Amino acid sequence: MDTTFRPYRSVLYIPGSKERALDKARGLACDAIIFDLEDAVTPDAKGSARETLKAALAEGGYGERARIIRINGLDTDWGADDVKVLKDAGADAFLLPKVNSVKDIEALDDLLGGDTPIWAMIETPLGVLNALEIAAHSRLTGFVAGTNDLAKELNCRSRDDRLPMMFALQQMLLAARAHDVICVDGVYNEYLNEEGLAAECEQGRDLGFDGKTLIHPAQVAGANAAFAPTEAEIDLAKRQIEAHEEVERTGQGVAVVDGKIVENLHVDTAKKTIAKAEAIARMG
Repeated sequence: MDTTFRPYRSVLYIPGSKERALDKARGLACDAIIFDLEDAVTPDAKGSARETLKAALAEGGYGERARIIRINGLDTDWGADDVKVLKDAGADAFLLPKVNSVKDIEALDDLLGGDTPIWAMIETPLGVLNALEIAAHSRLTGFVAGTNDLAKELNCRSRDDRLPMMFALQQMLLAARAHDVICVDGVYNEYLNEEGLAAECEQGRDLGFDGKTLIHPAQVAGANAAFAPTEAEIDLAKRQIEAHEEVERTGQGVAVVDGKIVENLHVDTAKKTIAKAEAIARMG
């Protein structure tokens, strides 16, 4: 089993047009950065934002953080030029907004060429319903839940438990897990409400999301804490692995930890927990 792991606990949106924000991001403790050329950039600044972002990526200094560029939609006046200017800028992935079907991914893949990974914003009813075929594309490696746009499209009420959106969130997760795709939860809009953020991060973690997209640096610590294995989980994982290995070595009995039988599936989960903890430690 491949236990290599890259954490995506905290995925922070940074405006691609703001030099100060791009510089500040180099020192933030987020696992990944979405350099945004779409919603965070006004139409009159789209062209200059590409050049600003290209220069920032060339300068580097983002360490182990995943660098993801959210371009404008390919149905806009800016999307194709975003790709043309930035496809060789050294990003780890390109994020396409408002993906409705696998054809949208194919169109971006054609423009990018090569083997550049693609992420998809799942934020429309069609995107949710077609999530499985989107996740199956060979270049697709990540999903981002666009919960604000999706709520607008669904005309659903905003609730702390996100019940009106639960089918859509789980549909994304099912499709992502079926094809080994990273899946990151949507943003929490009340960026200074630490208690609310913690609750929504906990819900997203328990559903199975890999992390959460964030709109403010103040949210990074909360997301990192919520999506990281706890000391108790790490300790349990180590003991499960040790117990299982001991049984395999001696060929006797059944592995038991804390009164519960340890099977191969538990060992697989335990190894992933350890790999995640080790990857987080490497982030520093």
